[in-house]
Amino acid sequence: MWASLPGSFTRQIFQGKSWHHLDIFLLPSRNQAVEILEDKRRRACAFQGKPAKNPGAATTMDQKSLWAGSAYKLVCYFTNWSQDRQEPGKFTPENIDPFLCSHLIYSFASISNNKVIINDKNEAMLYQTINSLKTKNPKLKILLSVGGYLFGSKGFHPMVDSSTTRLEFINSVILFLRSHNLDGLDVSWIYPDRKDNTQFAMLIHELAEAFQKDSVKSTKERLLLTSGVSAGRQMIDNSYQIKKLADDLDFINLLSFDFHGSWEKPLVTGHNSPLRKGQLDRGTSSYYNVEYAVGYWIHKGMPAEKVIMGIPTYGHSFTLASANTAIGAPASSSGAAGPITKSPGDLAYYEICQFLQGAKITRLQDQQVPYAVKGNQWVGYDDVESVETKVQFLKNLNLGGAMIWSIDQDDFTGKSCNKGPYPLVQAVKRNLGSL
Repeated sequence: MWASLPGSFTRQIFQGKSWHHLDIFLLPSRNQAVEILEDKRRRACAFQGKPAKNPGAATTMDQKSLWAGSAYKLVCYFTNWSQDRQEPGKFTPENIDPFLCSHLIYSFASISNNKVIINDKNEAMLYQTINSLKTKNPKLKILLSVGGYLFGSKGFHPMVDSSTTRLEFINSVILFLRSHNLDGLDVSWIYPDRKDNTQFAMLIHELAEAFQKDSVKSTKERLLLTSGVSAGRQMIDNSYQIKKLADDLDFINLLSFDFHGSWEKPLVTGHNSPLRKGQLDRGTSSYYNVEYAVGYWIHKGMPAEKVIMGIPTYGHSFTLASANTAIGAPASSSGAAGPITKSPGDLAYYEICQFLQGAKITRLQDQQVPYAVKGNQWVGYDDVESVETKVQFLKNLNLGGAMIWSIDQDDFTGKSCNKGPYPLVQAVKRNLGSL
């Protein structure tokens, strides 16, 4: 059993780099201590030894343990609008298993007058529940996500346009997170365009610096800083100064889904989140898969251990235009809205399980994901088998872990799919191993 130990190690020198203190743990049975350190890129490592006799002096120690963070992260978004769905889709924080994920991200906060705000009718209950979850599992990290698809890029203006307004926002973020016992901020700017990417990088850098200063001043653990980022090649090129973001972010939540949907022209069936390129994919279509997106982020400079790969708990649906039901078949429109989520073209996994009764299921061997057809309705989705394959893929690449969008769309009651609560998230967790 490790026990927290007041800081007695200081700055360490290893492999010519300066590593700074994050935390220290005591191993009573060995009369030794383990210090967790981070470098300027926020990569962590662990050193084992005896506490320094002269705090304040730089020391050199032998590396004797694994990189800290070798345990995978399971990052789970949950949404504030899912509480408004009818039963059995009504989801509140009370539905959350505090031991299901390593990180929870509440979506979404917004920005008003350069300050972070939450528009949640049950705001007081939310904070009470968050504290209850952390009481049950003190290791659980809960972050606040600001932005989102509906908030869009315009929502971040004019806040990002000057250092004064950015500072006002950053100060409001720190005050909000600390006063509500939250562990960090996720910036979901969907998406910066080319003229915005400098301001986005500056915002992230200034947040990172402010979080570090706050940690020193408050003597509390540093607030985490993450970002939900695009998996589309063109957006990656236009939106992100990746090497700068790699220095400042703790990790990215890669939105490796929405590769195909009813917004495309010409309208044909395509899978929401194919793991790999399909045999029919040509040209830019070969970019629209998880494997390519992950590889491209790493190629552009994001360390693999900072890439948290997104796995969806929903599918995209189409209304077929002919008797052709294959991938790439003509479609006339988005699929029919689900009975609970009521969003044409989208089905939560608990709705998909009901759809599968009497449907024809086909597994795409090249893309390693399934789709199902019933009548003129076509849906591409993820199931237990496909998420297990995706987890093995991310482990083979030594990624930082998996991200779920979103736990409120999994079968959280266990009554729709008859596989127990959270069948998809549980499959991810089971195959990740230690969190």
